[in-house]
Amino acid sequence: MKRWWVVLGALMIQMNLGAVYAWSLFNKPLMDKFGWEREDVVVTFSITIATFALATIAAGRLQDRIGPRKVATIGGLLLGAGLMLSSQADTLLELYLYYGVIGGIGIGTAYVCPLSACIKWFPDKPGLIGGLAVAGFGAGGLIYKPVIGAMIESVGVSASFVYLGLLYMILVIGGAQLLLNPAGQARKLDASTSGQGERPSYKPTEMLATRTFYIMWAMFFFGTIAGLMVISFAVDIGVEMVGLTAAEAANAVMFIALFNALGRILLGKLSDSVGRKRTLLWMYGLTAAVLLFMSMVPMTVSLFMVSVSLIGFCFGGFLAVYPSLTADYYGTGSLGANYGLVYQAYGLSAFVGPIIVKNVSFTQAFVVAALCCVIAIVLANWLRIPEYRKPSLASPRGAN
Repeated sequence: MKRWWVVLGALMIQMNLGAVYAWSLFNKPLMDKFGWEREDVVVTFSITIATFALATIAAGRLQDRIGPRKVATIGGLLLGAGLMLSSQADTLLELYLYYGVIGGIGIGTAYVCPLSACIKWFPDKPGLIGGLAVAGFGAGGLIYKPVIGAMIESVGVSASFVYLGLLYMILVIGGAQLLLNPAGQARKLDASTSGQGERPSYKPTEMLATRTFYIMWAMFFFGTIAGLMVISFAVDIGVEMVGLTAAEAANAVMFIALFNALGRILLGKLSDSVGRKRTLLWMYGLTAAVLLFMSMVPMTVSLFMVSVSLIGFCFGGFLAVYPSLTADYYGTGSLGANYGLVYQAYGLSAFVGPIIVKNVSFTQAFVVAALCCVIAIVLANWLRIPEYRKPSLASPRGAN
């Protein structure tokens, strides 16, 4: 039962980290209070995601060395501190620093710990368990949407940051206490979940020397552009393209969060059965089709909700399949550090979506994002299991 307690801790942590996906609920209140422009406020979300992704590199290496419990605890402290400091922000620069940088570092520091620990405990079904481990992140926006909305309405947007920061801090630190790595993770070889027998555990420098890493990185980058674009502008898309009020359009946040979480679990499990690559091709194809549909067909409320739900579903799948794909190709010995490098694609894509939307209309932005998915499908033709090259005797494998 010990490994299921690890999954419970992972869900507790990820649920609170994933509340960042409800950021669009803060857009209008901050605009109304401070008179800021929408695009400038949304940059906070982009900075948070990019900083979050960068932090996973150091956090992944650290948790590979000292274990996930301590590192996730540090992440919870930083996330809570960042949000509570955000309550004092009265300039965009302060908001970027407190919420985007400090909060983002906290999210990234805690994020990689439960994911790596869960996959190590369940080498027989990494897709499903990896999906469960990050499902809480996808569901965070759904769970916290009514909480955030009620707080903003009752105490105002700035004071809400204080209460949310304290809540996130307590729950993330509590979940961190349930995390630990299984014994025997220092072994050099990992059982491959892709049916290829024993696979070596690559160090980050060894992974970076393979062509597969760069193909996988580019595919991840192109796939997450669409999801982050829709998530960060979900309310605005509903208002401008469907004619909804901001309150009505906010329901899209709940739909995205629900299907985001479902996608992580269901598509992660599917990838265990039919293979990672095939699952990814289906997700890219569906995402491209939905984006083109949204760009060409006038949106009704029903069509809007179904479309953003499908985008969220596939986006969640990307966040579940790529950790397992990294473990398949490069082993679990340095999974925290290796996936931290792969995850930088996600961080960079957080900036690309808002840049596209700032320069073109939503319909044109959807077409651009659909083309990105098509490029990822083409790149998949060159995605192969890397051929491990044994290090020279002068640099024995396993040396630190």
